[in-house]
Amino acid sequence: MTAPTDAMNTENTLARWRAEEAAVRARLRTGPGLATPAQIAGRSGLEIFQALLAGEIPPPPMAATLDFTLLRVESGFAVFQGRPGVSHYNPMGTVHGGWFATLLDSAMGCAVHTTLPAGKAYTTLEMKLNLVRALTDAVPLVRAEGRLVHGGRQVATAEARLVGPDGKLYAHASTTCLVFDQVLR
Repeated sequence: MTAPTDAMNTENTLARWRAEEAAVRARLRTGPGLATPAQIAGRSGLEIFQALLAGEIPPPPMAATLDFTLLRVESGFAVFQGRPGVSHYNPMGTVHGGWFATLLDSAMGCAVHTTLPAGKAYTTLEMKLNLVRALTDAVPLVRAEGRLVHGGRQVATAEARLVGPDGKLYAHASTTCLVFDQVLR
């Protein structure tokens, strides 16, 4: 009796995830690009991501290359959604660990960035990644949810989990980020 309910819950979650992504993508600029210094200057990290989600700043090219998108941000929290595809496969026929790492690094880094004031930036110093389950294109979508653990003046830490629409955990990670003064060129 639980199997049909589980399948229905998975399908409902998948439908909700697809609808949320479609709504976000409808607001995004037509294609990836690079934000100009003028688009970034004077904005906090959270304001930068809100502008991206409103279509005022283009999504980064890497998101198109790896087929993932930012869905939601709050202070200290970021959600990305990705489509694992054959183009992300390693020679063993599963999604390459680098795809996992990039999606989780993006979620964790953006969770940190949402807490930074205007004029501050960050970079990943260290990342610990645990792949707990293989991933293929049989899983149509996955989500990476990143959360700030500690936000300091010079160092911040965050963690993230990568899950499928059925709630299965595929990977989890933690990071340490260096916070510094932003240099706009």
